Amino acid sequence: MNYLKHTHLSGFLFVAISTNPAMATEEAKYSLISKDKKIEIRHYTPQIIAETIVDADIEKAGNIAFKLLFGYISGNNITQSAIAMTAPVGQESTSEEIAMTVPVRQEKSKSGWAVNFKMPSSYTIETLPRPSDSRVKLRQIPSQTVAAIRYSGFWSKSNYLEHKSKLKTWIQQSNYQVDGDAIWARYNAPFTPWFLRRNEILIPVVKNN
Repeated sequence: MNYLKHTHLSGFLFVAISTNPAMATEEAKYSLISKDKKIEIRHYTPQIIAETIVDADIEKAGNIAFKLLFGYISGNNITQSAIAMTAPVGQESTSEEIAMTVPVRQEKSKSGWAVNFKMPSSYTIETLPRPSDSRVKLRQIPSQTVAAIRYSGFWSKSNYLEHKSKLKTWIQQSNYQVDGDAIWARYNAPFTPWFLRRNEILIPVVKNN
């Protein structure tokens, strides 16, 4: 089972938001296996995600799901405790805020797109507060190796398809084979200028025998 893959899912998006440049944003951890110009082979460590499924097209699904997922990490969850986000410590009696991490992910499913946020590594599946909204689910995903291509530019279906095609062509000519569906990764806030945005397409892979 690959860690970027959900039952019945076949595509993927990441969004990362950081509005304060002085605050470090935790990223999904991986080790670099190899690099060929703009394409990298990476091995990602296990992660815990909060996920929701949205019935919308590729360019709208991320925005719709983001509101639900951001609401969850901002306090729309069921807990009896509060945690420190940054200095100073903040505390609420009935909800808990969770630090933003990168990236946020979106996967194609039969009923739309499955969008998910990576949870901070300080949590386990047992210590994360339960979502108040039943449309948000928590899930553990194991480690996985992926091929990745990075690009800047607008968040558009055409950019996604163009770089997905380039990455698949590279894989076909390498000693790896595709082991899952493409992932669209976005790492910046919506107000980031298009030429400064970090976007990635990731495709799960395994080595050829």
